[in-house]
Amino acid sequence: MKEDRLNKRIVLTNAILFKIAQIDEMKGKWSGSLALNPRILGQLKRSVIITSTGSSTRIEGSKMSDREVDRFLRGLNQSAPKNRDEQEVAGYANLLGRIFDFYPSLKISESVILQLHGILLEFSEKDNLHRGKYKSKNNTVAIVEKGEIKKILFAPTPPWLVKKEMDDAIEWLKAGREKRDIHPSVMIANFIFEFLAIHPFQDGNGRLSRALINLMMLQSGYMYAPYVSLEEIIEEKQSEYYLSLRKTQKNHKTDNENIEPWLMFFLDCALIQAQKALELLKGNNPESLLSETQKKIFESFASGNLLSVSELEAKSGSPLPTIKKTVALLVKYGLIEKSGQGPATRYKKK
Repeated sequence: MKEDRLNKRIVLTNAILFKIAQIDEMKGKWSGSLALNPRILGQLKRSVIITSTGSSTRIEGSKMSDREVDRFLRGLNQSAPKNRDEQEVAGYANLLGRIFDFYPSLKISESVILQLHGILLEFSEKDNLHRGKYKSKNNTVAIVEKGEIKKILFAPTPPWLVKKEMDDAIEWLKAGREKRDIHPSVMIANFIFEFLAIHPFQDGNGRLSRALINLMMLQSGYMYAPYVSLEEIIEEKQSEYYLSLRKTQKNHKTDNENIEPWLMFFLDCALIQAQKALELLKGNNPESLLSETQKKIFESFASGNLLSVSELEAKSGSPLPTIKKTVALLVKYGLIEKSGQGPATRYKKK
């Protein structure tokens, strides 16, 4: 039976149990100590939608930086997406915003998953025919170079079995939530792995899987999900992300099936997210979310001077792309403010 296979492949080692305990401890501290300024929470949520959208779409090949994502989304009401990257960004940002706002009512079911897929691909012209529908032809997970498949990494579920296997996975999730005999984080990881192994849609599976993680974490009480981008953490560990999936998929539907590689990766990311969330509680200050490199750049503003991007590059010694990404982040966090336009643009500490 499907339920037996999904349960059997969960092997809880001491390392896994230790990570789960750490995450739960931080989850409890967040729930019991939340005293963040609503204005800061609002800024963080807006920032996370931008950061998560940029990261999730870049994992799938988009070239838009967070700064470009921010600028594009600010003008979305005035102009429609012009290319594939903008279409994917618009869809993911819309989907994530809806999940953050309406997660209690979005119970995991076939109809909800199809609805979310439709929202994800709402702006994608090439996806009109299969938007919000399970795939009708085979798809493969492969290494593609210059439009040609170089190596097939994984063969997902064929179209004629997709509905049954998705129904089985959804039913397993529902039963587990009712019984409460499997830890929520393990259930999320196990369900998402099965979703990716089925690859139920012609396109958008990776992006939708990450949106579903946000939805399921919120529904499981990880209320800091909208304030710390999990997608950004995954993007920073992208090689490990694919490696853990490949290792786990290698034994999919065999007698040796075991989700430990994927589960460990998922818990590592969830632990980093929880740690960052707790940092938000220290001093009620988003400065604590900055990496060491970002802090070094921020410290360049200590004198209160107006600084250009090139001046920041000279002061901090960081590469220009890092400077630009950090400046955009500091503006979103409300730590610095922009002055001037074009070549005359300068920034200063608030």
